[in-house]
Amino acid sequence: MSGSRLMKAVRVSEFGAPSVLRFCLEVSAPQPGPGQVQIRVHACGVNPVETYIRAGTYPRKPALPYTPGTDVAGVVETVGEGVTAVKAGDRVFTTATETGGYAEYTVAAEQCVYKLPDALHFTQGAAIGIPYFTAYRALIHKAHTKPGETVLVHGASGGVGVAGCQLARALGLRVLGTAGTPEGLKLALSNGAHLAFNHREEGYTDKIMKATEGRGIDVILEMLANVNLSKDLQMLAVGGRVTIIGSRGSVEINPRDNMAKESSIMGVVLASATPKENKECAALLYAGMEAGWLRPVVGSQYPLAKADQAHHDIIECPGAAGKKVLIM
Repeated sequence: MSGSRLMKAVRVSEFGAPSVLRFCLEVSAPQPGPGQVQIRVHACGVNPVETYIRAGTYPRKPALPYTPGTDVAGVVETVGEGVTAVKAGDRVFTTATETGGYAEYTVAAEQCVYKLPDALHFTQGAAIGIPYFTAYRALIHKAHTKPGETVLVHGASGGVGVAGCQLARALGLRVLGTAGTPEGLKLALSNGAHLAFNHREEGYTDKIMKATEGRGIDVILEMLANVNLSKDLQMLAVGGRVTIIGSRGSVEINPRDNMAKESSIMGVVLASATPKENKECAALLYAGMEAGWLRPVVGSQYPLAKADQAHHDIIECPGAAGKKVLIM
């Protein structure tokens, strides 16, 4: 898949700390095969899961060496045989790549490439793929939420959290969010949350329960299950559902909390979505872009050469405020 053109890219040759992310100046640009699209990358989103993969702690490990990154936004450079959905010159974003997005050029399968409306900047395009498709999968395909239900979005100021708030509000849910800073609370409220709670405050779960008049939460979008899951089960309404989007370790729970509410705990992995499910999600997201309620929030931006700093910050720096993005 390599051609004669050289590009700048981040390469990982061993699993480990952020320092294993090597910025390389002369890497062969990948070429598209049948059913694939080559994209000139303008921006690439940074997701927590990419740090787990890089560290070697994620169940799925890519063959070394590799280039991280799935959420790119850019312009189609060329297309492989049989591609009809996009053409050279189109502005696009992706939900996955074949060759990695931390690079000036990437190749993606046609079904993972979507046109980016002119109203959205490339940095916003890089904040759509994993966050919005994951939030939709959690809310609709896994939790089967209905208008009028109450949803709690943990980490409501991060990439998936902002997406979850915007989607939940548009779908007619009562939206509660948590964040760890005043800025994060404001961000959650300005992106769809009816109420926001500081998860660093003692007794914040009591405040959440009071906001539901003691009834509890119907659906929880959980970004850090190893910290919150036990409390989540106690906050659920009868028949409530916790969707686990992120976790950084193990957790102890009391199964009786689960039994008493006849509640459900379900995992969410976007890679398990079918093409039909992704097409359904994309249809709603495009409607949101047209109507104006889908507004990706971009947080810190880093040059490609600082990918290691982005990986450090997304895990170690508290108080998420939008999606972290690499710019080319």
